[in-house]
Amino acid sequence: MPSVNFTYALKRFFPDLREIDLKAESLSDLLAQLEKKHPGLRAYVLDEQGRLRRHVNIFIDGELIADRDALTDPFRPDSEIYIMQALSGG
Repeated sequence: MPSVNFTYALKRFFPDLREIDLKAESLSDLLAQLEKKHPGLRAYVLDEQGRLRRHVNIFIDGELIADRDALTDPFRPDSEIYIMQALSGG
């Protein structure tokens, strides 16, 4: 099962987020499962068309995903997936 990790910035809005192992076939499936455990997370990560929001990045095994629109990037059962909110400041 892929391991899913979250940055502190996301944990601020979803305090119960923890590293979790999920059995999922796709990133869309993985996000749907996370939504069941953490209502509102999917809407925070994806826009109304189901595309990854500009302020969010997903990495699979250290590589930024290529398909921000349909989330079709493949992963293995032993992959590490990181969901990160971009930070800005000045």
